[in-house]
Amino acid sequence: MAPETPLDVLIGLSQDKLDAAGEVLAELGNERRQAQGQLTTLDGYRVDYTRRLQSTTEGGVTASNYHNFRQFIATLDEAISQQNRIIAQIDTRLEAGRKQWHDEKQRLNSYETLKTRQNQQFQYHEQRREQRASDEAAANLYRRRQPH
Repeated sequence: MAPETPLDVLIGLSQDKLDAAGEVLAELGNERRQAQGQLTTLDGYRVDYTRRLQSTTEGGVTASNYHNFRQFIATLDEAISQQNRIIAQIDTRLEAGRKQWHDEKQRLNSYETLKTRQNQQFQYHEQRREQRASDEAAANLYRRRQPH
C-alpha cells in the first residue's frame, strides 16, 4: 500500500467535512419538515375553530363565548405567524447549509482532481523510468554481444 500523502490527508479531511455538512443538511431538512407539519396542524386548528365560530354564531352565541372564540383564533393567528417566522429562519439555515455542502463538495472535487493528476504524473514518470531502464538493459546486452 502506498504511503499516505499530504493530499490524501486533505482528501480525507475534506470528505469528513462534506459528510458533516451533509448530516447538518439532513437535520435541517428534518427540522423543516417538522416545522411545516406544525404549521399545517395550526392552520387546520384555525380552519376548524373558524368553522365552529361560524356554526356557533348561526345558532346564537353569548358575547363571552364569541370573545373567547375570537381570542383563541387570534392566539392561533399569532402562533401561525410565529411558525412562519421559524420556517423562514430554517429556510435561511437550509440555504446556508446547502451552500456549505456545495463548497465542501467543490473542495473535495478539487483535491481529487489534483490527486488524479498526481497519479497520472507519477505513472508517466514511472513508465519513463521503466523505459529508460529497459533501453539501458537492451543497450548493455547489445554492447556485450558486439565483438570487440
